[in-house]
Amino acid sequence: MFHPFEQERMMSKWENVVAYNLAESGVHPATVYDLTEDPAVIEELLTTELNYVQANGLIELRERIAALYPGVTPDHLLVTVGCAEANYITLHTVLEPGDEMVMMLPNYLQVWGIAQNYGLRVKGFHLRPERGWAPDLDELKAAVTDQTKLIAVCNPNNPTGYTLTEAEMDAVVSAAARVGAWLLADEVYCGAERLTDTRTPSFWGRYDRVLATNGLSKAYGLPGLRIGWLVGPPDVVDEAWARHEYTTIGTTMLSNKLAALALSPEVRPRLIQRTRDYIRRGFPILEEWLDSHEGVFDLTPPQAAAIAFARYHLNINSSELANRLIHEKSVLIVPGDHFGLDHYLRISYGVPPAYLRAGLSRIHELLVELQG
Repeated sequence: MFHPFEQERMMSKWENVVAYNLAESGVHPATVYDLTEDPAVIEELLTTELNYVQANGLIELRERIAALYPGVTPDHLLVTVGCAEANYITLHTVLEPGDEMVMMLPNYLQVWGIAQNYGLRVKGFHLRPERGWAPDLDELKAAVTDQTKLIAVCNPNNPTGYTLTEAEMDAVVSAAARVGAWLLADEVYCGAERLTDTRTPSFWGRYDRVLATNGLSKAYGLPGLRIGWLVGPPDVVDEAWARHEYTTIGTTMLSNKLAALALSPEVRPRLIQRTRDYIRRGFPILEEWLDSHEGVFDLTPPQAAAIAFARYHLNINSSELANRLIHEKSVLIVPGDHFGLDHYLRISYGVPPAYLRAGLSRIHELLVELQG
């Protein structure tokens, strides 16, 4: 039985239709002018021949991605259509139907859905709200068995914005190493930190069976480029490349050129700072709005990403609430149901302040109606 990706089904249908999209987990998109205003560079882009790009990614782009990871060469890298394709290909490369994997929950359930549709056996270990969303490492240890072939994490986490500590990262690595399992680390929110200017460390280099995925959509504000990547041992990356030739074959020439520009030493720090500025400007607005609804919301403040995962105390299912917001107020948020947790909402705040306030005002209107 096919398991549709419920969150992306809702996003696909509504994100470009509603008046206020507060469901996106990245920040307000950047423009080409945010990458460069140099007339010579723009002319070079405009005169680029729109040919097929090298299927595993332009060498210039792979070199710039490689520079972000210790000991990585372009042969360790596969450029994909977003981090989503990287996750999809990775599971199909290192696992077979019937294999067991253990996954961090709550989570962006793309990996969960891929696993279900591929016939994998999935067990979970949880981030606990009563612990400020810290992981239950005892549950992880118990879940991992000699049958476990892969552990999947998202760090920083979607939807909670929690960032693993060094000790917690070591515990995840230890759990994988104990049974020789692969460790799939979705790190697409690295660089989107709210509380620090220090980039969240990668799992890469901590263990010889790490497969790290990332992309430009979240921390760089460039979702429209659809550029992601997989970092792994060269032999595994080559096998993933072969599967990539069945899924999308390659990204686009212009996306590769623009991505290489975005990751250049001159531009990359500016984009990261832009993202953090949006996050740090938007969160106080959302926090004040949540606090103004006394007794309605509880929130553990996120450490990273442009999203808040707030628990609400109203007698309405989260999917029903989200659908009413779409149809009655033209606002899109993500219901907690899409992460397996009812009575939560994931709300984005990485948008221009006036837009954020206007969207929150419409949510307030519905909350008033619900409270009678």
